[in-house]
Amino acid sequence: MARKPLKLGALIHGVGGNISAWRHPEVPVDASVSFPFYRKQALKAEEGKFDLVFIADGLYINEKSIPHFLNRFEPITILSALAAVTSRIGLVGTLSTSYSEPFTVARQFASLDHISGGRAGWNVVTSPLEGSALNYGKTEHPSHDERYQIAEEYLQVTKGLWDSWEDDAFVRDKESGVFFDPAKMHRLNHKGKYFSVQGPLNIARSRQGQPVIFQAGSSESGKTLAAKEADAVFTGAETIEEAKAFYEDVKARAVKFGRSEDDIVILPGIGPIIGRTEEEAERKYQEIANLVSIENALNYLGRFFDHFDFSQFPLDEPFPDIGDIGSNSFRSGTDKIKRNAKARNLTLRQVALQTATPRGEFVGTPEQVADRIQRWYEERAADGFIVHSNIPSDLHDFVDLVVPILQDRGIYRKEYESDTLRGNLGLPIPANRYTLAPSGR
Repeated sequence: MARKPLKLGALIHGVGGNISAWRHPEVPVDASVSFPFYRKQALKAEEGKFDLVFIADGLYINEKSIPHFLNRFEPITILSALAAVTSRIGLVGTLSTSYSEPFTVARQFASLDHISGGRAGWNVVTSPLEGSALNYGKTEHPSHDERYQIAEEYLQVTKGLWDSWEDDAFVRDKESGVFFDPAKMHRLNHKGKYFSVQGPLNIARSRQGQPVIFQAGSSESGKTLAAKEADAVFTGAETIEEAKAFYEDVKARAVKFGRSEDDIVILPGIGPIIGRTEEEAERKYQEIANLVSIENALNYLGRFFDHFDFSQFPLDEPFPDIGDIGSNSFRSGTDKIKRNAKARNLTLRQVALQTATPRGEFVGTPEQVADRIQRWYEERAADGFIVHSNIPSDLHDFVDLVVPILQDRGIYRKEYESDTLRGNLGLPIPANRYTLAPSGR
């Protein structure tokens, strides 16, 4: 079977995902709340025929949070604005299942799907930071495993609500006065462990049937949820070997749930830094890395461990044993940091700086970056990539210098195949459950 063409997404991260990237001369200091900045980056990604732009989010901040997290747009709002100035690129945003209600979220993403003409996607997260509970009147954060149990039921409810109306339910016949066919309106009547939702949803299905479901967790619970419910997975991997193992694992789990491997798209995040020469690319990386102080790096590292204070430990001794701290937050991420530190006998200083300024494989000339992307794609380590940029020109360099090489090699599109996100990702429109198996309201 022919492989789907390479897929690409752009993570728009305002003043940067790096704790000190905002200090770079090129970065507008108000980028995280500047619509012109988001518009420019989204249009550049669309120029490069990217499948989607991706807006991340979180629900808890403190004095040690990275600058972008302190003052940024809520995803649905900025994506709705971007829908009006773009025409083909998908619009994917993060929203938590732990601190929201399915009916509201189903309605929000269905509305974005209609506004954009079928280009909406929802990155389903369970909110890793324990402090999130304090912003929602909760006394404690649900455990890691329970958050995923909530998310699974939440998705079942949301998908059910998106099927409230069969595709031809709205007759809209002015002559007869019939606006809709009541037989094609369906109440969900869900009563589960965590949610009780009657329905129907007060908005119809969109041109792509339902918004595309993304999932970004890489723990065992996260991979299982992705394999069962997601259309696409946003993940992270430092090496091609690690990426291959994740890819094979999630695809195999999807098959066990009765799905096809092609039903789910695996998209590792990468941070390409491109130079006309290797030396120029390395200089660009060092410009960003040198902006990060060790104090800021420790703060950034601490966030993954529920804002644990690492400054109490000696910098140049082996990474400290802190037990299970962080296991209820970014579990897959914290496990990976600890495992890597032990295997390589890294000091706390080395771990902090590497975590704050990861270099990755995708630093080099346009040809070198294209070679690595092609290798990961062809060796089934990825179906595509989410490209994130610490400074705006990183995305522009990728579109102008790397995309043409990928196009010339025949692994990436020259024109959009569709005007919906599902169409461009090569995903089928999900059939309405009531059309497949008619039942009472």
